[in-house]
Parts: sequence; structure tokens; C-alpha cells
Amino acid sequence: MAKNDTKLMESVIALAEELHFGRAARRLRISQPMLTKNIQDLEALVGGPLFLRDRKRVALSDAGRAYVQQARLSILYGERSVQAARAVMQNIDEIFHVGRTPYADPFLVSTLLSVQLALFPRLKVELISRFSMNLVDDLLAGVIDLAIANDPPESPLLTCVQIADLPFYIAMSKRERLAQYPSVSLDQMGGRHWVLFDRQLHPPVYDAIIHAASERGIRPLSIQHVTAPEEAFPFVADGSAVAFVVKAGALLMARSGVTVRPLNESSLRLKTCLVCRADDNSKIASEFVRAYMRKMPDRKKHQQLPLPISA
Repeated sequence: MAKNDTKLMESVIALAEELHFGRAARRLRISQPMLTKNIQDLEALVGGPLFLRDRKRVALSDAGRAYVQQARLSILYGERSVQAARAVMQNIDEIFHVGRTPYADPFLVSTLLSVQLALFPRLKVELISRFSMNLVDDLLAGVIDLAIANDPPESPLLTCVQIADLPFYIAMSKRERLAQYPSVSLDQMGGRHWVLFDRQLHPPVYDAIIHAASERGIRPLSIQHVTAPEEAFPFVADGSAVAFVVKAGALLMARSGVTVRPLNESSLRLKTCLVCRADDNSKIASEFVRAYMRKMPDRKKHQQLPLPISA
């Protein structure tokens, strides 16, 4: 794979995930004109548009979706080839590829990284961060061996073990009236500007929130979409909006005049699972999942630790 080809693929993948030229360019640490040129060069190569764009929005075309799916696999397989060669040179028994959603409880990830297998003392865990829906695709394609994913789809091709069931949190200014309550309900959220994760990050979870609000006649004044909790912070800090976040986001947001409260809705909770392919009969995968689950009782002690939610 030529270096320039890789850069073109990385440009398309970044823009597909950010759907914003400025954010994608910053993520790649290149100028926006350079990103635009990379996209144009690749579109000229494939003979058509990979993105549908105007002054207000950027969206993937059908050709773009097909390209991104294969580009991700090409880059990941290229990385795995390098890792496999290095493993031999470093006298490592095996590399175990694990994907995790950036919205996973940090404790779950740190527990995973602490796993050691007696049968594979030189096992090396390679961790990648991807959104849950992408992790499922990577599992089925054989790119990764195991995933920590939120609400994975039911499929006979997957084996899932639930490892967490946590509420959403609502981030708000300390001046917000809802801050006086220990928790908030969806009914209390009406008539406010909402900041919500972009639907493409996890369509089923996003739709569940919108459906629950619609069913009960709860209407926000507006919905601002973001792809990361940091993007929501300015809107919340100035008191103009409240934001839906998960625990990892709550830990980041609870600072500088912003506080968080759990969303008290039994039907709107984020389930986190260990996911692997149903046909994966490898000894390493089996032993790794068993060792991870043996560590999970310690999680009861962890769950008693409060979030830094200031009054």
C-alpha cells in the first residue's frame, strides 16, 4: 500500500466520521485545503463523488459508504501486518486485537488491560477505539478479536456478555434549575435546548431517546448534535443547553461551572457488553473472556465511588 494511498484513505475516513471539513482536518493535523484536495483526488480516481456536500452539510454518498468500509479494513490489515512482524522480532507469543467504544466506562477498559493469561504470558493486547456499530463490523470482518461495545445488535453471528448497565447523565450549568435535583427525568427536560450525540454514532440508542421523548410529548426547543462530549461543553457551560452524556463524558464535563445528574429513566440506559464472534473457537479468546469476567466482582466496589458531581 503506497503512503499516499493511505493518506487519501485516512482523509476519507476522518471526514466520514466527523462530517465536517474543519474537524476532520484538525484530527488529521493537516490544513483544510489539503483535506479538500485529498478528497477531490480520490473522487477523481474512483470517478464520482464520495460525499454529498453543500454550504450547510456533508454526507456520505452510497459510493462513499462502500469505499469507507473497505478503506478501514485495508488500513487495519496493514497495521496488523506490521504488528505481526514486530511480534516475532520482540518474541511475543500472540497479539490480541481488542476494540473499545470511546463511550465505555474507563474502569471497564482499565480492567481489560490488566488481564494476564497464565497460558499466554507474552500475550500483547492491541487496543483500538471505534464507535460501537463500527466495532461490530470489524468483529465480523475478523479485524479485531474482541470488543467492548454499547448495546450491540442481536445476531446469531455474535456472542455477547453484558458487563455494565449504566444510566445516561445530563450535563448542565450549575445555574440550571434542574441542578437542584439529585437526578432528572425526561419529563423535566422539555422546553430546553438539547445537545445530543450524532445519530450515526449509534442509531438504535439515539432513536430510543427521541422515541421516548416523542411518545410522552416532550419537546426540546432545539437539538444540537455533537460527536464528542468536549464539543458540548461550551453550550452547557454558558447555560444555553443541557447535554446527554454517558459516564465517561460525565467525568469529562463535571468541571468549571458544569455539573451532571443521572437521567432517571429505566428504559433509557446504556448497556455495555463484551462481544466476540460466535464462531471464534480460539483458546486465547476463550481464556481472555474468562479471565476478564473473573475480575468483574471488583466492579461492585468501583460502582460505589461517586462521580465528581458537584452541587
